[in-house]
Amino acid sequence: MNYKQRKYINGEDKILFEIRVPREMSRSPVAMEIFLNNLYQTSVGNLLDVYGKGRIRSWFSLELVSIGGAVHFYIWSHAKFKSVIESQLYSQFPNVEVHEVSDYALEVMHDPAKLNFGWIGQFALTKADAYPIKTYIDYELDKDPKEEFKNDPLSSVLEYLGSLTQGEQAWIQILIQGHAKEGLKHGRVFVRPDWKKASEKEIADIRKKAAPMVEGTDVSKFTILSKGQQDVISAIERSISKYAFDTMIRATYFAENDVFDASKIGGLTGSFRQFSSNTLNGFKTGFAAKYDYPWQDFRGSKRMSNERNLLEAYKRRSFFNPPFKNFHGKSFVLTTEELATLFHFPSSIVAATPTLSRIPSKKAEAPANLPI
Repeated sequence: MNYKQRKYINGEDKILFEIRVPREMSRSPVAMEIFLNNLYQTSVGNLLDVYGKGRIRSWFSLELVSIGGAVHFYIWSHAKFKSVIESQLYSQFPNVEVHEVSDYALEVMHDPAKLNFGWIGQFALTKADAYPIKTYIDYELDKDPKEEFKNDPLSSVLEYLGSLTQGEQAWIQILIQGHAKEGLKHGRVFVRPDWKKASEKEIADIRKKAAPMVEGTDVSKFTILSKGQQDVISAIERSISKYAFDTMIRATYFAENDVFDASKIGGLTGSFRQFSSNTLNGFKTGFAAKYDYPWQDFRGSKRMSNERNLLEAYKRRSFFNPPFKNFHGKSFVLTTEELATLFHFPSSIVAATPTLSRIPSKKAEAPANLPI
């Protein structure tokens, strides 16, 4: 199966889009959520397709990249989804420009003599999948307030990316694959239920804790939910109603040896802090190339190997399938609402970031009576 799946993946053409945003962007993250709904692809065909051809679920990559402080938005996918991505982007964001570009990641080689990979690794959730992160709805961006009152959590990420200088690079990769109940068609003998059952169990557990037992009996008192518990249940129930994706987030900061700045590492690893909540979910660093203690890697050879493998996995956008299937980590579930919070095109105020690649003016339709 490993051989057949790798052959199937290698036979699929890949494509990378760069999306350039206009100077004036008035669309809220709701538009990005609608776009992401169209990337929810779970079909794998029949058993002959799966075991005979190695067919797997399609996946996509949403990427935020800074090259010398110039910030770029990228979407990677298989070429067969080219028309879907272009048409849906233009339908939700009429003023953006979508360009097919060469892969920036392929230009970078792992060469310690020239480049210092200060940090390259993966992220994980702090709690169970059932608990959502802090989303744009919590920041009230769904209400479309005036520009001066908007608090976009993505602005911190973009400001960090824009703070890099010539010779420095930072990449953030969000790999997504439509989440589904898995069985024989997914190479599993035993069925893996979808995440909704676990979410419903979490809600039941919260309600149970809020209904203490009568002393000396197995009878519960009436349920008394605190405001915090009500908010948590409401957030989980809202998540269950959305499309969900298996997700893996990778990131790296590296620079030419003569301009490398170790203080920039903390900005990268902490760039997702504003999406975290004490009562809900959040992000933490997972597997990374560097070890914590010197006796874990005396000569640094393990770190070099990890850096090469993580860089190769990044270039291949590989995690859900071979050759880097479940590479030193476990995928987690994020809904379209959560993904739209992490990856959306910024409003006019955030777009004022001087290093953000953007279109100088917005487009308009030509007059209907224009002479030919």
